[in-house]
Amino acid sequence: MKKLLIVAFTSVAALIAIAPTADAAQGCGEGYHRGPNGYCRPNVPPRGGAVVVVPGGPRVGVYYHGRGYWDGHRYWVHRAPYRGGWRYY
Repeated sequence: MKKLLIVAFTSVAALIAIAPTADAAQGCGEGYHRGPNGYCRPNVPPRGGAVVVVPGGPRVGVYYHGRGYWDGHRYWVHRAPYRGGWRYY
């Protein structure tokens, strides 16, 4: 009898472990998530349409306020035309 109970218990435990679980997203249900105050909120894209991604970063030779001109390696406070290009100092 003990062996039968042990076999039954292990088979039930194995079935429970294998069974797929529903993704309740912290108790809100499918398609919802918890907001900052703990309320359930729908999963929707941000307002204003699609997200626009601008490629690249700082551009060489452009002045950035509070930093200066960027030459590709470091920021320089001043630049001047020099032999067909720019001279940073």
